[in-house]
Amino acid sequence: MDEFLLFGLSVALGFCAWGYICFHYVWPTINQRSLASAARPILVLHLFRFVGLSFLVTGVVGPTLPRAFAIPGAFGDLMAVVLAWLALFLLRRPGGVPALWVFNLWGAADLLFAFYGGLFGPDFHPSALGASFYIPTIYVPLLLCTHAMLFVLLLRPRTAAEAPLMTAQA
Repeated sequence: MDEFLLFGLSVALGFCAWGYICFHYVWPTINQRSLASAARPILVLHLFRFVGLSFLVTGVVGPTLPRAFAIPGAFGDLMAVVLAWLALFLLRRPGGVPALWVFNLWGAADLLFAFYGGLFGPDFHPSALGASFYIPTIYVPLLLCTHAMLFVLLLRPRTAAEAPLMTAQA
């Protein structure tokens, strides 16, 4: 069977599984919480995005993994970790909501850019991912599901208790 077909099927099944889990188990719980309380576990999950640095480790990935895919993927994930830590630190402080927006926009764009590079990069072959094959097939679908949930949380109306997070940035 073609490696692109297997890769695409793996990614699709990863989205189906994590989408089901997030919709039925995670969302009902975090949707009832304040923005800061709901964002905290999402941010903590994203603290582990440093695993994207494995795209730069020969032996974990194949020697034919294009640097044009590996470098932005690795350092984009590393920047997402830094932004997740910053947003986590600022959650209940002035600047918390803007920090969440910056993290979420950067993190989602980074993952979507990597998907684009994997789909349309002329030299990209899923077999070159080596052991890191599980990052885009298992971990990235979960991360994108949590980015989607965080976008919904950021766009919903704020409660009175959350108002200081929005007004203290000026």
